[in-house]
Amino acid sequence: MAYYRACRRFFAWCDQHAIGEIADIEPLHIAAYVEALAKDFEKPTVKQHLAGIRMLFDWLVTGQVVATNPAHSVRGPKHVVKTGKTTVLTGQQARQLLDSIDTSTVAGLRDRALISVMTFAFARVGAVVAMRVEDYYPNGKRWWVRLHEKGGKRHEMPAHHNLEAYLDAYIEAAGIRDAGKAPLFRSAAGRTGALTVNRMNRVDAWRMIQRRAANLDARVKIGCHNRFSGHLDAGRAQLAASGRCACGAIIRSAKSERLLATMDQLSSPSPCWWCCF
Repeated sequence: MAYYRACRRFFAWCDQHAIGEIADIEPLHIAAYVEALAKDFEKPTVKQHLAGIRMLFDWLVTGQVVATNPAHSVRGPKHVVKTGKTTVLTGQQARQLLDSIDTSTVAGLRDRALISVMTFAFARVGAVVAMRVEDYYPNGKRWWVRLHEKGGKRHEMPAHHNLEAYLDAYIEAAGIRDAGKAPLFRSAAGRTGALTVNRMNRVDAWRMIQRRAANLDARVKIGCHNRFSGHLDAGRAQLAASGRCACGAIIRSAKSERLLATMDQLSSPSPCWWCCF
């Protein structure tokens, strides 16, 4: 929707300046629009609008509507962010959130399982709600989770033993063990607590997390993009220094950095993910 609104605003500007056809749009026009946009909006917003325009013209070039992309040569304002604004929950706060969920209903079990995937797998909310039942699967002696990331990428990782327990409890209560390609996390039917066959969307997940966190004494604003910390920074430092966790377990891939989780406060005093297997 952000790119859609950006393109609508750009074409409205083109109409105001009597640029009649798409083929008539040149880099000069887009550069002038970006310069005018910078007077009313912050740099990240201007860069987002320019990215939306570039993507639109890439699609038009692919469809042979226009010959070239006039936005490719246009540079947006320079904006460098060294410190992220996303709030971070400590391991204690994440554990408090999980323990506060009423699991007497299948909806409560679903909510705990969904938050657990985000917690233990450091997953994006979009990847979590897109999971199917078959994306939680056995591999050897362990159960694994499969996340469908942006750009068609798949990220597979072993499930932490707490995550296994939470997912098993939810799947058994919902009766979807053999559902295969059906959605794993399903929307609830109003306040009945019963689940539908429809997939949860990101807005459903955001509202659920806000509702579950409402009664917590948390000083940070909790949402779908929160990160869960603890020993993550220490684990990264250890990984960067020696390629081993504090326990001596060898991390064989750079992607395994995501698996360094908050073990001391979330489950056990062990400082790395692999010790708990």
